[in-house]
Amino acid sequence: MRVVVKFGGTSLGNGQRVTRAADSIAEAIEAGHEVAVVASAMGSTTDDLLEDINYEAEDADRAEIVSMGERTSVRMLKGALAARGIDADFFEPGSEGWPIITDEYGEVDVDETKKRASALGGQLSDVVPVITGFLAQDHQGNVTTLGRGGSDTSAVMLGKFMDADEVVIVTDVEGVMTGDPRVVEGARNVGEITVDELRSLSFRGAEVVAPSALSYKDADLGVRVVHYQHDDLLTGGTSIEGEFQNLIDLQEDRLACVTVAGRAIRNSPGILGELATALGDEGINIDANSSGMDSITFYVNAEDAEDAEALLHDRVVEEDALSSVTVEDDIAVVRVTGSDLPNQPGTVKRAIDPVSEAHIHLYDVITSATSVSVFVPWDDREQTLELIQDVF
Repeated sequence: MRVVVKFGGTSLGNGQRVTRAADSIAEAIEAGHEVAVVASAMGSTTDDLLEDINYEAEDADRAEIVSMGERTSVRMLKGALAARGIDADFFEPGSEGWPIITDEYGEVDVDETKKRASALGGQLSDVVPVITGFLAQDHQGNVTTLGRGGSDTSAVMLGKFMDADEVVIVTDVEGVMTGDPRVVEGARNVGEITVDELRSLSFRGAEVVAPSALSYKDADLGVRVVHYQHDDLLTGGTSIEGEFQNLIDLQEDRLACVTVAGRAIRNSPGILGELATALGDEGINIDANSSGMDSITFYVNAEDAEDAEALLHDRVVEEDALSSVTVEDDIAVVRVTGSDLPNQPGTVKRAIDPVSEAHIHLYDVITSATSVSVFVPWDDREQTLELIQDVF
């Protein structure tokens, strides 16, 4: 099996942990597997270096400075592997055969990177490459970076382009947990999770795998998260399943928009949950919801609109924070779902500009970590779909 293993900063935080990492690599190689290694900066080195730059440094100088953490890590790991009789070599920007190349805009040059990574993958039967994570190199040979969480991106990208069977992210958590173990008593490891679920968690603060990395995962590439104390790189942790699907779709069901207004909503903790629970208890599915300072809107199937209005009206009568409920019928929704939407500036603008220019009324635009939902009049649904398809 061909494996790309990424060691995070915590897993390389000191000499003992570097030794542990080298032992786990050696065991995988002795078991007959081909291994490539991606190394983050040791401990908090990168953050420390950034804090020490208390002057107006040029981008090129800043990149060179922060690269020193990863450059140290690959040398440490290469030396530890050599001490175990393993033929290893470190790769950093400027090295012959360095794989990750960026273009003039700082984006990954996919064609060139794929070609170089494939060539490096062809050497895995002879040598263990230990590659600096986070870093890249432009066509002029200057050091560039892949942004926050860039070591995860390096690993999954190289795993894809090296035709690896699996990418193993070695970090300071036991995989994805049912809750934050520092807060939730009895939190346990989730054995499997989909890329969509994990990306949504990542954009809401769960620091497991960088969202930018997941866009490189395809269905054939396994990705797993394990704790650095686990030692066995090939078992345990959480397996990340599936791949992102880029999709633009028009929901077939006709929707209605039910809006509850109230000047005191902004100062009423839990009111959204109470109203949603009331609808759910009656079997009314909420397709989407949005909220403002003085209102909460629920999008429900048109056939449920009358029941939803009656139920929410009862709550308006009971709750001092609420003043009225209104219903708008015949609404359609077009959704744009994509793997890299959050990393594409202007995504929402791209979706709504052509709709607005066509003088189609926009009831709402609701975004999530991986989607943009555009709500328009039912009679304009097909034109809206065509306009959005033209720009994505």
